[in-house]
Amino acid sequence: MHVPDGFINAPVSVAAGVVAAGAVAVSLRGARRELDERTAPLAGLVAAFVFAVQMLNFPVAAGTSGHLLGGALAAILVGPWTGVLCIAVVLLMQGILFADGGLTALGVNITVMGVVTVVVAYALFRGLVLVLPRTRASVTAASFVAALVSVPAAAAVFTALYALGGTTDVPVSKVLTAMVGVHVLIGVGEAVITMLTVGAVIAVRPDLVHGARGLTAPLKLRVGGELVDAAPAGAPAAPAGSPKKLWIGGVVTALVLAGFVSFYASASPDGLEKVAADKGIDSKVEDHAAADSPLADYGVKGIETARLSGGLAGAIGVGATLAVGTGAFWTVRRRRTRTDLPTHAETAA
Repeated sequence: MHVPDGFINAPVSVAAGVVAAGAVAVSLRGARRELDERTAPLAGLVAAFVFAVQMLNFPVAAGTSGHLLGGALAAILVGPWTGVLCIAVVLLMQGILFADGGLTALGVNITVMGVVTVVVAYALFRGLVLVLPRTRASVTAASFVAALVSVPAAAAVFTALYALGGTTDVPVSKVLTAMVGVHVLIGVGEAVITMLTVGAVIAVRPDLVHGARGLTAPLKLRVGGELVDAAPAGAPAAPAGSPKKLWIGGVVTALVLAGFVSFYASASPDGLEKVAADKGIDSKVEDHAAADSPLADYGVKGIETARLSGGLAGAIGVGATLAVGTGAFWTVRRRRTRTDLPTHAETAA
């Protein structure tokens, strides 16, 4: 659902950019409470994984494909504030390096694919977790529903932006019907990918899944006059230590998906591209400012072999997104650490 330049006029694009910038600013503050020394590197991994899986377009209807948006997955794994930042990093890297999603439409894309999907998915996810039994199965089921709903919700918001600032005269009702219809189907794929990924991480390190925290209330024991947590009888000890194995496994998986599996992805246009072509809302699309990038269209310029070119571009994208995301999240984490340090006056007191 990467919106190119020319779909939405300048005033609405600027307004969406302001919304996106505000959301990122607020998320930077909120992410300080979500990130710690273990989850900061995992947030970078989530961004890289979303980048990789977005390269895997899957068929949803005749001549139409879809791909992961990733807002629900990121929010459930690392938290909603950090989730917005993850998707923003992915969209920034795609726009600058791969000419995917317009640069003047970056605010529109962050708002639609990042903010809307995260807010809708995480609100629904938390509501379901509260009413369902507090089990791992409930978390994975809630992640499926949240991801499913988030995709047509994003399509509806795009249609609202088109209604406000679309550069063509296609009736909004036709755009809404087509966008929501196809993105319901895409949402099913998004839901399956999100559920499987969340379930896989919970099976290995449930303590690192933001949305799975506090699944069970720990037994309380009174020791020395104070209440302390005690593991239930027969329950395995919670995983401890560095999540290094999970990080390495995630990086390898992302590289394999982007560098190899992506070659077998559907070549059909995605939901937005298909609707735009069918309804004529792409008649004023503009050339991408980074169209001459050596990685434009997810290929390495100068390499003629399609498999090698696409695979190398995917691997570069995963590495770049991982580096930028991890660096950003470590910086946010360090700012939290400095903020939490006592001031000189507090120490003296």
